[in-house]
Amino acid sequence: MNTPPPPPARPRRLRAAVLTVAVCLLLADCSASDAGEDGRAADAAGPGAGRLRIALITHGDEGDAFWERVRKGAEAAAAKDGVELTYAGDADTAGQAELVRDAVRDKADGIAVTLAKPQAMRAAVAEARAAGIPVVGLNSGIDDWRPAGLLEYFGQDESVAGRAVGDRLDDLKARYALCVIHERGNVALEARCAGVKKTFGGETEMLYVDGTDREAVGAALTTRLRQDARIDEVVMNGAQYALTAVDAVREAGSAARVATFDLSEDLVAAVKRGDVQFAVDQQPYLQGYLAVDALWLYRTNGTVSGGGVAPVLTGPAFVTRANADAVARHAAGGTR
Repeated sequence: MNTPPPPPARPRRLRAAVLTVAVCLLLADCSASDAGEDGRAADAAGPGAGRLRIALITHGDEGDAFWERVRKGAEAAAAKDGVELTYAGDADTAGQAELVRDAVRDKADGIAVTLAKPQAMRAAVAEARAAGIPVVGLNSGIDDWRPAGLLEYFGQDESVAGRAVGDRLDDLKARYALCVIHERGNVALEARCAGVKKTFGGETEMLYVDGTDREAVGAALTTRLRQDARIDEVVMNGAQYALTAVDAVREAGSAARVATFDLSEDLVAAVKRGDVQFAVDQQPYLQGYLAVDALWLYRTNGTVSGGGVAPVLTGPAFVTRANADAVARHAAGGTR
């Protein structure tokens, strides 16, 4: 999960994605089954011109490399399935909730949503369900999607990923890890660092910073590293923040190594150079793809992945110098 700095003005209405695709080639066979347990599967033609209209609503803003990968995966699934996709994002939870309400008012055939702050999104999701619109989750909210009434969930179990990082730090003989959280209260980020602390045999310290200000993040890191020479590992929660951490380590004259959750093309290059020790890939492209494809499958076939009781995991996958070359070509294409 990755949360970018908010833009000067936040979106409030759904913005149409660049992708609007043709009518489903198999339209004659696209009637949905009524087999779903909650009876929400509906005719695939839906309202409008005979093609499904799906809204993907995240807590990320446009232009961020992580969320562009989510969007790109969603667009690939929409093109394959012959649906009209609308993408919108807002880092402000109230804004994200209003975007869900926009999709309800627009009578979307399905909504895919992230739950970085589940309680704040619960009412908007309930409105979608009350309107008979199937909702699936992705990226954030693995512990909250079922209580919120979502059909399915696609993403990484952040607690499992954090514990895997803790184990890896033990293998690397680290002694003191600084786990940096750039958005207080974000359930995914908190779970990652808690997972690290649970399995790491050394000492784990949480450092909270303001992720909306990259310079402030770097300054806070530099200061903390200068204060305590025991810190030999910095664990970041986003590719762009990891690159900031690399600069902060150099500025502080620290011997600490940098590891991170999440990828970008530049981050993979940093792993290849050895500037970043390793990265945890939750595969955002796959999350976007599966979320849109799942809604299409539900509306056309009554299909529910995981039986509606288990999440579909997309990570963690570790990227190190040993496999960075193989990942790099996909990262360059915006799919890893």
